[in-house]
Amino acid sequence: MDHFDGEHFFNPEGARRNVSRFRAFKWLTRRGTRSPWPKRRLNQYWPPPHGPVAPGHAAVTFIGHSSFLLRLPGLTLLTDPIFSERCSPLSFIGPRRVRAPGQAMSALPRPDGILLSHNHYDHCDLPSLHALHHRFGRIPIYAPLGNKSWLEAKGLGPVIELDWWQSASCRDRKITLTPARHFAARTLRDRNTTLWGGFMIAHAGGEERIYFAGDTGFTTHFAPIRARLGAPDLALLPIGAYEPRWFMESVHMNPDDAVRAFHVLGARRALGMHFGTFQLTDEPVDAPLEDLATARQAANLTHDQFDTLDFGETRYIDLKA
Repeated sequence: MDHFDGEHFFNPEGARRNVSRFRAFKWLTRRGTRSPWPKRRLNQYWPPPHGPVAPGHAAVTFIGHSSFLLRLPGLTLLTDPIFSERCSPLSFIGPRRVRAPGQAMSALPRPDGILLSHNHYDHCDLPSLHALHHRFGRIPIYAPLGNKSWLEAKGLGPVIELDWWQSASCRDRKITLTPARHFAARTLRDRNTTLWGGFMIAHAGGEERIYFAGDTGFTTHFAPIRARLGAPDLALLPIGAYEPRWFMESVHMNPDDAVRAFHVLGARRALGMHFGTFQLTDEPVDAPLEDLATARQAANLTHDQFDTLDFGETRYIDLKA
């Protein structure tokens, strides 16, 4: 296996920059110099997601961070759900929400499956997964290798565990775990003992494709994803948590990277994610949207080609338009 050494998973591309532990420690302990975010921003009201989805379309609801509700005819999925106030192992410390979830969990229809990209606290939120289980009952969770045993031990799942390029079905639709450039850890002792990745959802016999990138730096994996699975009709791409670049470049894309990924993937449309919810890095709260506008203009892209959704907004997207 080109990304597992028998004990730990790794990025086969290798390290892009040799960041010293001392420099990383200095950044972590001097976080007071980062751009201040507001303590809270109120969300505009958006109606709860409901109603049928026409053939050839997807209804995409942005809940916040990397959490989307994806509705296709006959299929409903939830990506990296986090409804908690903090993304942290503790409820009283750690990064706190600036924006509330755009839709309450009570407003959501029952998901047919949950796509879990990796085990970081801002993507794999156990309180949210337990709340979803309590509300809806058992929901299949599609997750990278190494996550099945501990999630099921917590009463969640069933968990369908996948390696890169492996596929499983959800209501007869094909879901494939795709490579990503990132890492995994929940403690100081378990770094990269579980895998990470994105997902390609093949709908309508594979004629319609939605790509959820999860958390990733810009990577050579994008070209093989397109070659092996086809260009996505819609790509959900991270655009935030990217400063300082010397530290974040390998694991988080900035908007310029996301626009490059859009082109390499050959995506028809893209929506940005992973911004404006939790302050994880140094850039100002509005920088991802401003930088995306600049990158989009430089690449001669329209809003319709690469956009973002408001928190709680549902957009009906014609996947073949």
